[in-house]
Amino acid sequence: MTLHPQAQAVLDLLNQAPTPLKDMPPADARAAYDRFIVPRNFDPAPVGNVDDRQIPGANGEIRLRIYSPKTDTGPLPIFMFIHGGGFVIGSIESRDPQCRLICRDVPCIVVSVDYRLAPEHPYPAAPDDCWAALQWVHKNATALGGDPTRIAVGGESAGGNLAAGLALRARAAGGPALCAQILVYPVTDMFFEQDLPSYAFLDEDYFLTRDQMAWYYDCYAPGVTATDDIMLSPHKESDLSGLPFTQIVTAEFDPLRDDGKRYGERLAAAGVAVEYSCMAGMIHGYWHYGKLIDASKEALNLSIDALQRAFLVRN
Repeated sequence: MTLHPQAQAVLDLLNQAPTPLKDMPPADARAAYDRFIVPRNFDPAPVGNVDDRQIPGANGEIRLRIYSPKTDTGPLPIFMFIHGGGFVIGSIESRDPQCRLICRDVPCIVVSVDYRLAPEHPYPAAPDDCWAALQWVHKNATALGGDPTRIAVGGESAGGNLAAGLALRARAAGGPALCAQILVYPVTDMFFEQDLPSYAFLDEDYFLTRDQMAWYYDCYAPGVTATDDIMLSPHKESDLSGLPFTQIVTAEFDPLRDDGKRYGERLAAAGVAVEYSCMAGMIHGYWHYGKLIDASKEALNLSIDALQRAFLVRN
């Protein structure tokens, strides 16, 4: 195992920050995080239309950003995307380039969810917002020019956790039926209760450290150190059968690597169609450094290809 030079270069830049994100007030950490990512991510690709919209949630309005491709062919499949950031940081804006590329290249409607963040809004605010968004997308799919029988969900890191939880929740509720879940280095074991080899990276200098994760979880689920709640830790669900086609993409030097890998193995054992890829030499977060890390586009293309194939089959 060798850290890729491009990953090392990004890690060096991250380590130059004068103040760690965990030592900042959350609002300042969010601003600093986006300032770092946005100029290093892909340039925004043109699409047919981008619309920011407020929808009703259980505790106030939820902002969605809806991307529509340049095509008159419809109805279009819909991909609901959930950004990462440890449930504390991250934004629609910092993942905007990925959503545009997915929209253009699949092509499909992409709905990016601006769910409430901790610590101002601890668990279960984030999964409740994502569930409300999924229900709204399904109900309004036709009005958006979309196909309610071809909806997929996905996200990276904390967003992968929320997407995996959505798939479980939709199965339990009897719908909306999903045709795919796309999970990029997902958190499925919130408090590292499994004994997985890649957890050793939490004590190394690969960006995602034990202290960083403790800060996220202290904000998101204060006082909780173990759980059987599948909306916090989807891996605690004993029955993973009946879930949609799943693509999981991880990173070799990511503490979450074996979390995603194990979840994929359990899904496959339950009869779910699973595709798993691990990006060699990469660290957590490589996915949103499009200008600096070639593997970012490689991984994104894997997901675009998976969505194209998943959307060929109607529920």
